[in-house]
Amino acid sequence: MNNPFDYTPDPACEEAFRNLTVMLEALKKSDRQDDIIFCNELAEGKMLGVLIATDDCGTRHILYAFSGQLGEGGFHRPGFVGPVFDYLMPDGYFKTKEADISRQNKEIADFEQHIFSKIENDFIHAKHRLDTEISKYREKCRLSKLERDARRKSGAADENEIADMIRQSQFEKAELHRLKKRVAADLEPFESDLKQARSHLDALKEKRRSDSEALQNWLFSNFKLLNSLGESRSLSEIFAATPMRIPPSGAGECCAPKLLNAAYLKGWEPVAIAEYWYGKPKGGELRIHGVHYPACRGKCLPVLGWMLKGLSVYPPLGSDFMPNASHNPEIIYENEWFCVVNKPSGMLSVPGKGAAISLQQWLEEKYGADRFVKMAHRLDQDTSGVIIATFGLPTLKVMQSLFSTRKVKKTYIADLEGDYRSLGVPYKGHIDLSLSPDWLDRPRQRVDPDGGKPAVTDYEFTGASEGRSRIIFYPHTGRTHQLRVHAASAQGLGMPIAGDRLYGKNAGTVSERLHLHAQKIEFTFPIDGRHYCLEAPVPF
Repeated sequence: MNNPFDYTPDPACEEAFRNLTVMLEALKKSDRQDDIIFCNELAEGKMLGVLIATDDCGTRHILYAFSGQLGEGGFHRPGFVGPVFDYLMPDGYFKTKEADISRQNKEIADFEQHIFSKIENDFIHAKHRLDTEISKYREKCRLSKLERDARRKSGAADENEIADMIRQSQFEKAELHRLKKRVAADLEPFESDLKQARSHLDALKEKRRSDSEALQNWLFSNFKLLNSLGESRSLSEIFAATPMRIPPSGAGECCAPKLLNAAYLKGWEPVAIAEYWYGKPKGGELRIHGVHYPACRGKCLPVLGWMLKGLSVYPPLGSDFMPNASHNPEIIYENEWFCVVNKPSGMLSVPGKGAAISLQQWLEEKYGADRFVKMAHRLDQDTSGVIIATFGLPTLKVMQSLFSTRKVKKTYIADLEGDYRSLGVPYKGHIDLSLSPDWLDRPRQRVDPDGGKPAVTDYEFTGASEGRSRIIFYPHTGRTHQLRVHAASAQGLGMPIAGDRLYGKNAGTVSERLHLHAQKIEFTFPIDGRHYCLEAPVPF
């Protein structure tokens, strides 16, 4: 069976998905209101899955699934497999407890908005009123003291008047002390009411937290998934052995777990699986309608690692199968402080989890451990071109400082899918889209204007032919996958880089390399004061 985390879907899955889209297009013209609602919800963006399985007689069957839930139908829709665990039964344990937690939410909101808010406002107003009274008396004492000080400095006050002034000062201090005690006594009932109200509110919130946690634990413990050997394991048990420990929200509700579990329940053997995005992208994610995407690693890798147990899968789970470098790196310049390398596409910049040799390891073998070779920056594995490695820690710090202060000018060449002229994309421009990691589907990045890190790119098209456009990128920042996301996002250019396995329109194939090349790098090196401009020819 194909690996659900691989980027190449089985042709049978491709055909099955095309048939599904035809069926959905016909469904859009239905007279049934629930059909129209279903199609409209799908159009807002949803992952759809296809599974090919065989029964004991060798007959092939096709199963379809959608991720998560959809509208009033929840997990259920004719023509699609149901959930692994239907915890949304109207009178079931989950919905009953969920309704109780919803009631608690309302109770907390009502208490906060009405009772607690009134008690808190009463306390604030009372404290303000009493603090104002103390402030007024302090001001009165201050002015009285100024008068006494002026009288003393004039020298006109006799001994009796000075004694009177001392008694007046002592009286005012004592009166201020008495006023503070009275104010504290007047404020005490308000403080007491507020303390009791806050204690009650905290107790309500703690009960809600405890009940929510208990319900979550119940769900994860009762959400059990099969594998091909007929064994069953809960989400809690599956994720207990992972660094996450606790299952993320929605674990087990993606397409692949639904499809595999449905096949196992029927006694069928899965032979091919694939997932496709349908509709508009959501939440800053870069998804293209009708394109195949691998299963997400955050939620699905632990789950599918269990569910695929007993099946022969290629490439094996955990192998991180990636295309290898087509040729060795090329040293294009070196001196006593650093070297500049033309990295081939398919080679990691630094060591990864797999066995494939990285550029840093290649350089360490070439120069020896005593040179202390380190990469001053990185290029994506699929990106080729100029990259700098330093010799020794002092040089590394100098070079990293140049990058962090944006004193290194980088030029990239890429081919984008589509003709920018017919698409109406300006031939020259500026892209400013903040990015953040898609934590449940690494290494993918997403557009995140609120919580992302700034990512800025200037660009200029130089031509177009045969449905592709040649472009020059000038990145001002160095975020992960910055140019790939800025090119593919509809908020950027809306034109994925050719051969992009993560964000491209042909993400379902690895037959073509990524058409992104770091062509040139320029900087002035502080140690020798020279200006360097180093280039590597575009290989595509």
